[in-house]
Amino acid sequence: MSTEDIKHDDQTLVPGRRKFLNSAALAGLAGAGLSVGLSACKQEASAPAAGNAPAAPAPAAAHAADGLNIHPAPGQLDTYYGIWSGGHSGEVRILGLPSGREIKRVPTFNIDCMSGWGITNESKAIIGTKADGSLKYKTGDTHHVHGSYTDGTYDGKYFWVNDKIHGRLARIKGDTFECDKITELPNIQGFHGIFPDRRDPVDEKINHTTRVFCGNEFHLPQPNDGRDMDDEKKYKTLFTCVDAETMEVRWQCRVDGNMDLVATSYDGKLAAANQYNVEGGAKYEDMMSAEKDACVFFQVARIEQAIKDGKFVTIGDSKVPVVDGTKDANKDPKTALTCYVPVPKNPHGVNASPDGKYFICSGKLSPTATVIELTKIHDFFDGKLDDINKSIVAEVELGLGPLHTAFDGRGNAFTTLFLDSQIVKWNVDTAIKFHAGDKNAKYVVDRIDVHYQPGHINASMSETKEADGQFLCVGCKFSKDRFLPVGPLHPENEQIIDIRGEKMKMLADHPVYPEPHDFVIVKRDKIKTRQVYNVDEFPNAIKDAKDGGVFRNGNKVTVKLVSQAPAYSMREFKVKKGDEVTLILTNLDKVEDLTHGFAIPKYDINFIVNPQETKSVTFKADKPGVYWCYCTHFCHALHLEMRTRMIVEK
Repeated sequence: MSTEDIKHDDQTLVPGRRKFLNSAALAGLAGAGLSVGLSACKQEASAPAAGNAPAAPAPAAAHAADGLNIHPAPGQLDTYYGIWSGGHSGEVRILGLPSGREIKRVPTFNIDCMSGWGITNESKAIIGTKADGSLKYKTGDTHHVHGSYTDGTYDGKYFWVNDKIHGRLARIKGDTFECDKITELPNIQGFHGIFPDRRDPVDEKINHTTRVFCGNEFHLPQPNDGRDMDDEKKYKTLFTCVDAETMEVRWQCRVDGNMDLVATSYDGKLAAANQYNVEGGAKYEDMMSAEKDACVFFQVARIEQAIKDGKFVTIGDSKVPVVDGTKDANKDPKTALTCYVPVPKNPHGVNASPDGKYFICSGKLSPTATVIELTKIHDFFDGKLDDINKSIVAEVELGLGPLHTAFDGRGNAFTTLFLDSQIVKWNVDTAIKFHAGDKNAKYVVDRIDVHYQPGHINASMSETKEADGQFLCVGCKFSKDRFLPVGPLHPENEQIIDIRGEKMKMLADHPVYPEPHDFVIVKRDKIKTRQVYNVDEFPNAIKDAKDGGVFRNGNKVTVKLVSQAPAYSMREFKVKKGDEVTLILTNLDKVEDLTHGFAIPKYDINFIVNPQETKSVTFKADKPGVYWCYCTHFCHALHLEMRTRMIVEK
């Protein structure tokens, strides 16, 4: 460590490289005339001499990776799936871990030229279209990915991801890693955090996911139809509950402040969102004046009972029931739908510990993490806790810019420090002892430098009762000097760290296309994938080549084709200029990984069909001539010869 090391609460040393890393960030805040609470740290950093950046840590020695299969040999598989947000690409990515190898990109809110997502009729129906059949949205911003649960651990059935831009929730099936449903949430903007329930919050006999909860970051006038735009006091946010199976919106709950991330309790009864901007400001400097924001808890069963009792309103054209979860409407704990636990300052992240006992909020603009005991939240709702602050069992300093927390299942938490460019490992029980007055309790176990400005973090099985403490991944917002320069836009840097021992060890880092956010790491035996579809799943499937052909109804033409390596069922097909053509293609091959493509030059069409799958496209034949349609996805030794002619007659 540097000789400039400093201490926090007599805990593990904090490297003085903070002086280098924070100078620009702190200068920017100071230039804006803001006091953001970072002075709560007992020691402040001064600017270093120019160029005084520390060297990057070398990857851990070979023994650190032993058993983690970081470099699988040919024929070996990774031991975990990583399900990753794709950020501004609007997609989801599947990684093998701990190797960090990208295996698949799952098109979700984006248009994908390879698979035809956003081009085929089936995908357009999922994404959503305008009256003219064009996509309602062509952009997406995926942030947070979470999976479905059975008995407190991942069951591999579903994964959900949000689109922050347009307020949508997508569901991805774990057996195919394909998106099957997308829902747009009403009455909200800036849809940020999500989390599924871990068991049903009403029926205790149901021990699997039934609901997905959605945070709402940007407050709005409600309805947002042009009224009250200049009256910020009337701006509110809405917490949304979506049915896990139907993907329909069940209800919304109006709250004070802006919501960020979401967590749920292992008993299913509580959901929570960390909050900033309890001030209700519309300008960023107005969002940082309060020293305390909140973590808001939702008593789900009470909310749903209130709706059954008719104690709700609707907003604008939406039919979704909306209950009042604001502070003023929930002063009596015994009937309250919500409670607000004060947390410093502009917190960014709330995470549930694997033992089910605690929620942890990180301060972002405070150097602290706040540990909230869930039994005391239940006590508050039961009227047994006279002061909600008594639910806070620890509030301890970790370093500058704490954001997100992961767990190893052995009582330790791992929190990213954005400004310090570090991960800090700390023991939750020891932090509680320190907060209770034992100043000899050394709650910080270890620190490790990461590169640079880490945001999201997760560890293997961290968000389940089976957290196994093997390794963690951290997403760093800047890579700076880590990879070959490729022009103005640098990749981001995702790093893999061994957490099996007391000391963390850096194993590897990987460049990633900006900007992924959250992710989950799932044991591979939790995921049961399919390699071949069932042709009966597709209502418009052509099950035999003899059923194909060209079928005309006025100027609407249906072309039915099958593919079977190395040929399409028709050598050519004819349509007329001006026809509205719907082409249906079924892949009759039953061999694993024998996927075919179909592209039509000059008509902007390309898509794939996996074994036993059917897809369709609709387009106007507006250009007479010959168009060679060909297989775009390598399938056979005669792949290049696999083609058919579309002849458009005048």
